[in-house]
Amino acid sequence: MKGRWKKWTDDYGLFLLIVVLVVSVWEWIIRKGFIPSFILPSPSSIVHSLIDNWQILLEVHLPATLKEVIIGFCLSVVGGVALGICMHFSRVLEKALYPFLIISQTIPLIAISPIFIMWFGYSIWSKIAVTILTAFFPIVVSTYDGLKLGGNEYRDLLLTMGANRWELFKKIQFPTALPVILSGLKMSVVYCVVGATIGEWLGASEGLGYFSRRMSGNLQADAVFAAVFLLSLLGIVLFLLIAILEKKLLKNRFR
Repeated sequence: MKGRWKKWTDDYGLFLLIVVLVVSVWEWIIRKGFIPSFILPSPSSIVHSLIDNWQILLEVHLPATLKEVIIGFCLSVVGGVALGICMHFSRVLEKALYPFLIISQTIPLIAISPIFIMWFGYSIWSKIAVTILTAFFPIVVSTYDGLKLGGNEYRDLLLTMGANRWELFKKIQFPTALPVILSGLKMSVVYCVVGATIGEWLGASEGLGYFSRRMSGNLQADAVFAAVFLLSLLGIVLFLLIAILEKKLLKNRFR
């Protein structure tokens, strides 16, 4: 236990020290009045706002955002991995769809979100659509690139042993591409939080994005930062969950 704690402090001790230093300086600056609190609230006021609004944040807004993120992420994973595999097997499909994937990333989310609201209304699906738009691209690209680059050194060997294309994919290409795919999942799950927040900002009745927009209109900066803190924490937790899954899958792969 002591060895694990020492390793953790060696790895992240400097990060924690910087966080404590930044928060302390931030608190001192606000308390001294160098920056008005309605522009930049102090860390202590943000904590008080979290405590004051904890019930509505925990019971209403955080679950709503989490639901949008999870549904959008799961749909993006299923569709993105499937499309990446299909593009790997079909060069015609790759040439036909890859440009559309790139074009989808050139459209500003703030511009496309009202279109989704027109199509889906203020239901959860307008937010999920924005979430999928942000998360789909890195999953498809990481899957396709991982399959394209993985296992080339063993390809000729298996071909001489009579392996077909599906056996190459199953035994070499997909296992070799797994680290790249999981890296794409780690990025996309964070993007899902961003997409859900943007969707809630433009049209919603619940969620952390909606809460922060409403508090911003009321000039309650501490509540806005409280919502931002929870959004950041949500993204970190989801990222760590994918990182744990990555560690377990790759450990079993090389076992």
